[in-house]
Amino acid sequence: MAGQDDILLRVEDLKVHFSQKKQHLFSQASHVHAVDGVNFTVPRGKTFGLVGESGSGKTTTALAVMRLVHITDGQVFLGDIDIGGLEGEDLRRQRRHMQIIFQDPYSSLNPRVRAGDIVREPLDQMEVGEVASRDERVGELFRLVGLRPEQQALFPHQFSGGQRQRVGIARALASQPDLIVCDEPVSALDVAIQAQILNLLRALQDEFGLTYLFISHDLGVVQYMCDEIAVMYLGQIVEHADRISLFTEPLHPYTWALLSAVPSADPAIRDRSDRIRLRGDPPSPIDPPPGCRFASRCPFAESRCSGETPALRTIRDGHAVACHLVGDDGVPPQRQI
Repeated sequence: MAGQDDILLRVEDLKVHFSQKKQHLFSQASHVHAVDGVNFTVPRGKTFGLVGESGSGKTTTALAVMRLVHITDGQVFLGDIDIGGLEGEDLRRQRRHMQIIFQDPYSSLNPRVRAGDIVREPLDQMEVGEVASRDERVGELFRLVGLRPEQQALFPHQFSGGQRQRVGIARALASQPDLIVCDEPVSALDVAIQAQILNLLRALQDEFGLTYLFISHDLGVVQYMCDEIAVMYLGQIVEHADRISLFTEPLHPYTWALLSAVPSADPAIRDRSDRIRLRGDPPSPIDPPPGCRFASRCPFAESRCSGETPALRTIRDGHAVACHLVGDDGVPPQRQI
């Protein structure tokens, strides 16, 4: 495990709840528990992945880290600074050290602004470098992400999807941030282009020592990019491990189900008898049920699972799981039958 001095991002008991509109004057207020008590750390120069199905809260967690949604409770530290408590000018100055690459390269770029100006804008807004050297810096950023300097004069609609995402990456790099949040950065791209963008992100990390918080629902992408991975379900982390442990020895039934759902052309893998096929839908995030939130879909659930919330406990070597049915010996319920 990384030492305290090596930790760049620290998230402690993060909660993000969204108020629902009342149905009528005398109805009780309800809240969407989008993120409900999340804890993790990200070492400098590493990639930490958040994975889960749609609605699990992984993107909301990333937006909360970036202070793009309101934090209901908990703390977010970037280095020694509690960015969850910053407001106004203090928060604006801190944004130089954290940037985000958005999911959709088609909607995250202003269609009326030339690509060079899009990349230069963070330099001007955050007063990075000398004014006279900023045009040269923009050209350098274009070269770093694999674009030609003359493409600075083009508008976003004149780029392909992969090229637009390269512009988005250049914009994120402009302020020389410590942390880059990658919110499903390749999910809107063709498979061949996905590989190019992922290789670019890894090359930039090696060159500049970047730290990534990587959000994805694609387990293949997460396995390729991440050093540590946390699996989220209905606003909570249910398993957290290094990449190798998570993919070779998954402990939580939900993690096992996610891995079982990965398509494969190999009949031996596709037709395994120990695959978990989930039934039903996740519970509503509005006032979620007590106990384990996965209990209603878990094929191994017992009575205590619906009444007692499992704690996220470490089983071995930093591999943590929130499941009553995983013994202290690390044998998951799917291996006990």
